[in-house]
Amino acid sequence: MTATRTLVRPVTALPGLPGHLEYSLDGLDDDGTLFALRSASDPTVRLFVVRPEVFFADYLPRVGASTREALGLGDDDEALLLVVVHPGDDDRPATANLLAPVVINPATGAASQVVLSDGDWPLRARLG
Repeated sequence: MTATRTLVRPVTALPGLPGHLEYSLDGLDDDGTLFALRSASDPTVRLFVVRPEVFFADYLPRVGASTREALGLGDDDEALLLVVVHPGDDDRPATANLLAPVVINPATGAASQVVLSDGDWPLRARLG
């Protein structure tokens, strides 16, 4: 898979990013693992997100019916699930937020960041 760009429109503003209602999801690698989610109104506002299954094989959260409905996902439609990465530094490793993934309808770009209620997912799971 080559790097791609997709238009993403959250159904409600992402937490901590009010006023940013349209994003581009830019693939940053050829594997389709790492992405930048950049605000269309201010490209300096961005989140790095990854496909969690690459790093966390047991990460299989359930996307609730209300979220699926809000995103226009039918029962058989597959959602794109991404987790926000917190970059590491010399003292701390990079981590991923498994508690609140970004769920995207790949057909429409409708998106939402949801706090999961199933399982005991960590806010900062070590990558790598």
